[in-house]
Amino acid sequence: MAIKGSDGSRAGKSSGRGQRDLKVRVKTAKGRKLSSKLWLERQLNDPYVARAKRDGYRGRAAYKILELDDKYRFLVPGARVVDLGCAPGGWCQVAVRRVNALGEKSGKSVGRVIGVDLQEVDPVPGAEIHVLDFLSDGADDQVKEWLGGRADVVMSDMAASSSGHKGTDHLRIVALVEAAAALAFDVLEPGGTFVAKVLAGGAESEMQSMLKRNFHKVANVKPPASRSDSSEKFVVATGFRGSDDSNGDLA
Repeated sequence: MAIKGSDGSRAGKSSGRGQRDLKVRVKTAKGRKLSSKLWLERQLNDPYVARAKRDGYRGRAAYKILELDDKYRFLVPGARVVDLGCAPGGWCQVAVRRVNALGEKSGKSVGRVIGVDLQEVDPVPGAEIHVLDFLSDGADDQVKEWLGGRADVVMSDMAASSSGHKGTDHLRIVALVEAAAALAFDVLEPGGTFVAKVLAGGAESEMQSMLKRNFHKVANVKPPASRSDSSEKFVVATGFRGSDDSNGDLA
């Protein structure tokens, strides 16, 4: 089968260039771990990484929230959004554009985007970034104060630090999602949306039940931008029932 060269011309098999030339290869440098080499090679060959650079996003994760929003339409103009664990800021970038936080869409409502993280994050035009431990006492009140009210969307792409043990990491991220959901119960408007990353496992049944008690619809989705070899998926809970009749305790 003929393939196109870098200049667009067609080259047959006799050119001496094999399929290996179609991918970037990273030579293992002295002292570099094989896992690091494989990660770098994957990054260099990932179309979403290249696309993020072209589109000005801070990472490929931006396309995960883009694809989720394309399907469920929660980042609408005028929406008030809280991004938990927002570093490096790619999800905030997407939210700013979609909720019209900069007022660039004439005739559309202007939304707000609040990003919180344990560490300093480079400014994102149109978003307010704060250093905050969302697990701390009073974090929900602080978020509502920054927003000037309740949120329409609470989203999280957080993952707990890897321990190297798959089962332990799964339990950690489930606990993190449960904590994020607890904050969402306190700050969301009725009808609001909660979006969070989880890892496929088997320990999240209690979390799923908790979300189903508090939202009208709960979907579990693996967007195209999520790598096929990753166990991550995203829970999208829509139609928050409201704090008055919420059954959001974790017991």
